[in-house]
Amino acid sequence: MNKWLVSVSVLLAMAVGVAQAAGDPAAGKTKSTTCLACHGADGNSANAVWPKLAGQHPSYIKKQLQNFKAGVRKNDLMSPMAMPLSEQDMDDLAAYFSSQTQAPGTTAADKVELGSKIYRGGNAETDVAACMACHGPAGAGNPTAKFPRIAGQHAAYVEKMLKDFRSGARANDNAKMMRNVVARMTDAEIAAVAQYVQGLH
Repeated sequence: MNKWLVSVSVLLAMAVGVAQAAGDPAAGKTKSTTCLACHGADGNSANAVWPKLAGQHPSYIKKQLQNFKAGVRKNDLMSPMAMPLSEQDMDDLAAYFSSQTQAPGTTAADKVELGSKIYRGGNAETDVAACMACHGPAGAGNPTAKFPRIAGQHAAYVEKMLKDFRSGARANDNAKMMRNVVARMTDAEIAAVAQYVQGLH
């Protein structure tokens, strides 16, 4: 499974390597007024169940907005917000939020050991792949493959997304990569990984 995941990651990175049109961060800041209530003025959301957008890869932000607009990814708050956005709006918003500095997070001390083990080495007994195979040793992600930066992300948000992938409530991952990885993760492993990435920087 780990070899398969790395192989697919490399192929996806090569396949989506086409450069996107650059957005305008200044225009994105102006257009972000409707985003501020949830994601904060600088993309650092105060509510831990809403993701930090600051410092996220623009390619990933745009993909999620496209998915919300198309109904591929569903959320009662985000889906209506994405509906009126044009491709240029998405480029501009992605450029603005990616240019912001993410506020760092910390890891709960009791989650470091298990979180680090799963993030860096997976679980060979249950065939759970290491998270860093796609998201990198420091959680920086891979913008070409649209794998998000997860370092510093709110643990509560990460935990919910992992559980949503596991249940199938979220299904906009390429080639079911996330769903295949989390299918065999326990609640304890998910909580530990979520806490661990919150403290990565």
